[in-house]
Amino acid sequence: MAPAYLPSYIAAADGSDFLFNFMAVFTIGTILLIGVGYLTLHAMPEKMAHESNHSQMQVVGILALLALFTHNNLFWVVAILVAAFRMPDFMTPLNSIASSLEIATRGAKAAGGLTPAPDPADEDAPKRDGEG
Repeated sequence: MAPAYLPSYIAAADGSDFLFNFMAVFTIGTILLIGVGYLTLHAMPEKMAHESNHSQMQVVGILALLALFTHNNLFWVVAILVAAFRMPDFMTPLNSIASSLEIATRGAKAAGGLTPAPDPADEDAPKRDGEG
């Protein structure tokens, strides 16, 4: 016969153990919660790239998967950086400058202003007035 002053976490006479059952459920729940948190954290770069419609979304996804499977944090950091920052567009201003120069050159040629100088090595180049 068990005394009445025993704590509740001690196993009862029928074999049920409240503390064991509670710790089993708590441990399984904690492991699942940590797993969901870990996978959510690894999916963060992909979500960032998807929400901003990033042009390099596949690269971000591959880097996040590499980080997940290799446990190499550098891949995850690179994925976050690629997803967070957009590369500047250098080609649009350069194309605009090139087209503006082309238009200006066409206008100057039509007015007779800018004529390209002949290459001195080119023997077939026409001679200008005053050249011998």
